Amino acid sequence: MLSLLVLLLFVFTLWWVWVNPYNFQFTESKDYSQHGPHRVFAFGTLTNPVIRTLIMRAYVPTEPAILPDFRRQGLDLCADSNAETEGLVFYATSRQLKRLDRYERLSVKYQRDRYALKNGDIAWVYRIRPNHREQACITEE
Repeated sequence: MLSLLVLLLFVFTLWWVWVNPYNFQFTESKDYSQHGPHRVFAFGTLTNPVIRTLIMRAYVPTEPAILPDFRRQGLDLCADSNAETEGLVFYATSRQLKRLDRYERLSVKYQRDRYALKNGDIAWVYRIRPNHREQACITEE
């Protein structure tokens, strides 16, 4: 009985953090009218297929990709003209993009901007907002 209760608590916690619409309010409006597909570049937790599938509520295939002129520092990207960041690119519908925005706490901790990948494709990339960014990253930009 206790193990079932622990499992239910764990599932509820995952739902509360990643999926539910009640614990997060968007502080800036984004236009989700474009139906997609939206190309998204991931370099951190979204490279994990289990996490990505839970958040997007669907499995989406990925391809390796490289983001030039940025280096990874923890969970953020710092501008660096001599660096490249390896990651994955995948496609999301507008509804899935909104779910990703909620997961990344868009406008609170992260921002979503378009950047050119090494192959020339344009993709959405999540970066920590400047007011949350590590000092080492700020001084170099």
